[in-house]
Amino acid sequence: MAGVIQVLISIFTLVGALGIFLYGMKLLSEALQKVAGKRMRNLLAAMTSTRVKGILTGLLVTVVIQSSSATTVMVVSFVNAGLLSLSQAVGVIMGANIGTTVTAWIISLVGFEIDLGLMALPLLGIGVPFLFSKKNNLHSIGEMVLGFSLLFLGLMFLKDSVPNLSQYPQVLEALSHYTQLGIWSILLFVVIGIGLTVVIQSSSATMALTLLMCANGWIDFSMAAAMILGENVGTTITAIIAASVGNTSARQTALFHFVFNVLGVVWVLIFFTPFLNMLIDGLQLFGIASPMTNPASAPVALAVFHTCFNIVNTLVMVWFTPQLVKLVKRLLPQKETEDEEYRLRFIGHDYIPTGEIALLSVWKEVADYGRRVHRMFGFVQRMLDPANEKELPKTYERILKYENISDRMEVEIGNYLGRLHTSELSDKARLEVGALMKIISDIESIADCCHNAGKILKRKSEANIWFNEYILTHLDTMMDLVDRAFRVMTDNLADNLVTNLDAAKKCEEDIDHYRNELKKKHLNNVENGIYTYEAGVFYSDLYSQCERMGDHIINVSEDIAEMGLLEKAMPEDETEEDSNQ
Repeated sequence: MAGVIQVLISIFTLVGALGIFLYGMKLLSEALQKVAGKRMRNLLAAMTSTRVKGILTGLLVTVVIQSSSATTVMVVSFVNAGLLSLSQAVGVIMGANIGTTVTAWIISLVGFEIDLGLMALPLLGIGVPFLFSKKNNLHSIGEMVLGFSLLFLGLMFLKDSVPNLSQYPQVLEALSHYTQLGIWSILLFVVIGIGLTVVIQSSSATMALTLLMCANGWIDFSMAAAMILGENVGTTITAIIAASVGNTSARQTALFHFVFNVLGVVWVLIFFTPFLNMLIDGLQLFGIASPMTNPASAPVALAVFHTCFNIVNTLVMVWFTPQLVKLVKRLLPQKETEDEEYRLRFIGHDYIPTGEIALLSVWKEVADYGRRVHRMFGFVQRMLDPANEKELPKTYERILKYENISDRMEVEIGNYLGRLHTSELSDKARLEVGALMKIISDIESIADCCHNAGKILKRKSEANIWFNEYILTHLDTMMDLVDRAFRVMTDNLADNLVTNLDAAKKCEEDIDHYRNELKKKHLNNVENGIYTYEAGVFYSDLYSQCERMGDHIINVSEDIAEMGLLEKAMPEDETEEDSNQ
């Protein structure tokens, strides 16, 4: 009985040590993201223009936050938000695989060479006072230092809690049965590595366990290397879980991470024995004993194996990235109806053609911008429908996503036009650039109104305020008027020309007239109990937002019409002369 209790105590001590390590890693990762979150977001957006820059970015970010899972989850979230494309994300993922190998070096060089308690307790003393600061930055710094402290404490307890199996020859004998099966042993320990990482949700923690198991003689070097390969596959589960609630682009990014790591493990397994032999020969050249015969050198050898595998895998697979991206898109195709991915479809970032060619592309992009905001308005209409009440939070999230896309599109198109404006343009082209600048500003303002309307409906739902039939009928009518104005606007944008401005003005006049009518009746309706005061507040806010949308919608058509009138007023010979320059 005493022996069973001792075994249970040892197991729970090991689990507790692992828990401290995991919590320290989580605290450190989250605190670093709080301290440098915005900078990290900007870094990822700026440093992914080429595949090499993306790899370096993934490497740097993962080294800083000490979690490849955190990096890939951030990348998936950025792709989901439209801040990164799949092509930009793949480089960051490759770099994250290399960056995560630093954990093994920290554990092998620091965790087994010095007394971690000497580092952990002073860090604890430094970090705790910061936790009581009311300033967010100082509080986050305290969490970061505390994370480091718990990380070292967890490693120290892990090291001390692993039992000395030399005292239990029967356990070693049982393990030996599974290490002498040739290729099947290797595959078994790959699966064990995958399983442990999926369960623990941290390849860093599993790496720590693997190093300890090998250093204490539980498993030999080759089986530990096989476990590390499994951990490289298991770590992709975090990104897959994160992407499961995202759009298709986010899921494609997570799938690329999985495919990339699996293919890397496959080719290494094919050359597993020669790869290990070559690595051991290289270590011996530097005076490091073979880990096959000297378990003391196993931690450093495993760190070298982990690093070499990920670097070589990246150098090999990077040449096949286009094919891998195509494979992922074929396995998980983009839905035709899914348009939440941010991307400019008609203009590029680097090459800017001159004259009319560039402006034709910009008009197409702006027309697409208008269509996207029109779809955004459709989600506002969906939120108003009582039949969709259960789906309201998800619908609002889509509106929020479109708002972010709208902001990005305005900036990207505006920057493009700004660079275009500095080049040699005809007077006609300059008129178009000026009109387009005003148009994208108005379209972004329309998107802001849609977002505000969505927020109003969300607050109404959270406050448990219900619209009666009277309110719903009148709001439906108002939104139908706005929808009609949207259709006129998008048609004008598609043609780059307003042949009949009266139709656009009639839509705007109808919206203004109906808003005035609703506003005039509003106070009497509240006094007569047609609807409650609380419902009336949300009601008036909504029809006011619709009227503001109508103002910006007519501005777009007026800008296009004004540009056409100015072009007609230009001397014909002057226009031809300028366009030929």
